[in-house]
Amino acid sequence: MVVLATAACGGPSSSAPPRGQEPVSAAAGGTGRALTVFAAASLQQTFTRIGTQFEHAHPGVRVVFSFAGSSDLAAQLVQGAPADVYASADTRTMGEAVSGGVVEGAPVVFATNTLEIAVPPGNPARVRSFADLARPGLKVVVCAPQVPCGSATDRVEGASGVALRPVSEEQSVTDVLGKVMTGEADAGLVYVTDVRRAGSRVDGVPFAQSRVAVNTYPVAVVKRSRNPALARQFVTAVTGASGQDVLRAAGFGAP
Repeated sequence: MVVLATAACGGPSSSAPPRGQEPVSAAAGGTGRALTVFAAASLQQTFTRIGTQFEHAHPGVRVVFSFAGSSDLAAQLVQGAPADVYASADTRTMGEAVSGGVVEGAPVVFATNTLEIAVPPGNPARVRSFADLARPGLKVVVCAPQVPCGSATDRVEGASGVALRPVSEEQSVTDVLGKVMTGEADAGLVYVTDVRRAGSRVDGVPFAQSRVAVNTYPVAVVKRSRNPALARQFVTAVTGASGQDVLRAAGFGAP
């Protein structure tokens, strides 16, 4: 399996996926059953770790991930992309999968997340608040409105009365983070967990208005799963004690 790029990735299909949308396995090798998990880009670090734990507990099983913007993944599932589990960064995009008839039963909420401003190390633009993001000349990057982090940004704008003029709107939170890390942006709106994951490559600027836009993460088994029993076990692994420990250590809030 190829290693996942930092950018969003799409679901597996019969044709080659676009560049940056290659699937990634939690562990290399293995010839047993494969479990395909579509998960929001912000879950890449934690779900890869949970996937490795799951493989250790289920010898012969390979967990293969596609990490991307939740709305892209939901659209792929509705269009027939094969997968076993879908985890979204908000209930709205999970609702698209539910209304599209592609998930089994009621989705289970397993985590929450909030926005934080990511800036290059040292915060050269001196961003101190959400209102600062509206300063003329400041290069701000956000998620597109249809993506959960973009929807959360819209809610913060509405609640604060601050209108942003971003230089770009990205299809996943990892794309936003990437532009900040490479110096293409003075600031970007990402999740608290993304700032923590980036370590010394960015600084984080918390802001009070993020409380009005808490994202809730649900997970569900895909109806077309070729391994539904195994898929349900993976959902249990995410919602169980060990999975919750991994999520909490990464900065996710309790469900």
